[in-house]
Parts: sequence; structure tokens; C-alpha cells
Amino acid sequence: MFLKMKHILPFLIVILFLTSCSEYQKVLKEVDVKPKYDLAQKLYDEGDYKRSLRLFEQIAPKYVGKPQGERVMFFLADSYFKREDFNMAGYQFERFIKSYPKSDKVPEAAFSGAKSYFELSPSHSLDQTDTDKALVKLQGFINTYPDSEFFAEANDMAKELTTKKERKAFEIGKQFNKLGEFNYDVLRSAVASLDNFVSDYPGSIYREEALYLKLEASTGMALNSFESLKQERLENAKEAYRVLKKQYPETKFTKKADNLLEKIEKELRNSSDITATK
Repeated sequence: MFLKMKHILPFLIVILFLTSCSEYQKVLKEVDVKPKYDLAQKLYDEGDYKRSLRLFEQIAPKYVGKPQGERVMFFLADSYFKREDFNMAGYQFERFIKSYPKSDKVPEAAFSGAKSYFELSPSHSLDQTDTDKALVKLQGFINTYPDSEFFAEANDMAKELTTKKERKAFEIGKQFNKLGEFNYDVLRSAVASLDNFVSDYPGSIYREEALYLKLEASTGMALNSFESLKQERLENAKEAYRVLKKQYPETKFTKKADNLLEKIEKELRNSSDITATK
């Protein structure tokens, strides 16, 4: 008996699947929206978001202004989200919020919409337009719904994106410094970029290295300056050293920083000697 059932079970599953497909295809061709609504809801509840999405797309325009329209639009957006089509999910959740601003589903829609843009955020090395949009959405959610069950997750996502933007800004300054080893203009861009980074991200995990790189770039600028500008720029580089050591007395860059300071001090003495002989 058991062996018979073992052979029959796969056959029954195939029959059920074909019956389900047949029902789905039949409902797709229906003119009446009610069967489509019922089946779309059933498929959504079963986790079949691919087929539920197709039905919700068909019936959504027909339910505009009707009591069921709110549910249809939300499940349409959420089906996109569950299918990981985050571009469409973000767009549809925004539409839902605008169409039903008083719905009790608005907080969840706001969170899922923000999370959609979070998922679209690219690697730190690429353009961060989507990251900026996600941060705006997440911050809006955090400010508006501090008691939401999604608050902690939204905070974590916002922190992750902020760190990504920090790294992007830091890597720009770092790259300028690397490229500017023998190029005065690029070194000047490195100093400006690192200055902006330190100012814009005071609590960044990259701050210590940024301050050291600013010292490195400032020293390179000073040593490659015209004599008339050298002393002022050497003093600027010396100040960059002072700031690094003040904020990070036990900095991991101590040895490198001290070597740069020696070069700065030596060049300052030479510059003073040249000025004195004139």
C-alpha cells in the first residue's frame, strides 16, 4: 500500500499543479474583476507573488476609487517587493502613500518603500544617487514613526548607507592623495577633499586616516611649492600634524607622521636660512 501511494503522490501533485495553472489561465481571461481579485489574494497569501502580481496589475486600474482599491494597491506594491523588483516596488509604495495617506498600512508602505531604495543602493565606488534617495526615505520614516516595529531596522540601514557615503568621500580624497604624489594641483585637490571629509563626517571611522592623509598631502604640497609660498605651506603642514596628534595621541600613523614632521622641520630651517641670507 505504501509503495502504491509513493508512486501515486507525484502524479497527484502534477494533477493539482495543472489544475491550478488551468484555473489561473481561465481567470486571467475573465472580464469580471471579482474572480481575479479573489485568486490574486489567494496566490499572494500562498507566496506565489509572480502570478499574484500579474493579476493585481490587471485589476488595479479597475479598483481605483473603490473600497478594495487600497488593498489592491498595497498588495500590488508588496508583490513587486517580494519579487525583488525594487525599482517598481519603491515607485508603487510611493503611489500607495499618496493615494491613501490615512491608511493604516502607510507606515509599513513607507518602510518597505525606503527599504526598496536601500536595496538599490550600489557599491561605494559607484554613483550614490540611489543611496542619497534611500537615506532621505529612511530618515523620513525614522522621524515620522519612532515607535514603529521597523524603527531599529531602518536605523541600521541608515547607518550602513551613511558609512557607505563616508567611504565614498574618503576614497576620493585618498585617491587624490595617491595620484598627487608628483602633481601639485592634484595634491591641492587632495587637501581640499580631505578637509571637506573631516568637516562633513566628524564621527567617521575613517577620520584618523583622513587626518593623516591630509598631513601627507599638505607636506607634499609644501615641499613642492615655490620658495615664496613654501614657508606658509610648511606651517600649514605642521598644523595638520598637530591636529592629528591632538585628536589621536596614540595614532597608528605615529611613525609615518613623525617622519613627515622631520621633513617639515628640516625644510622650515632651510627656508629660514635662505630668508636670512637675503
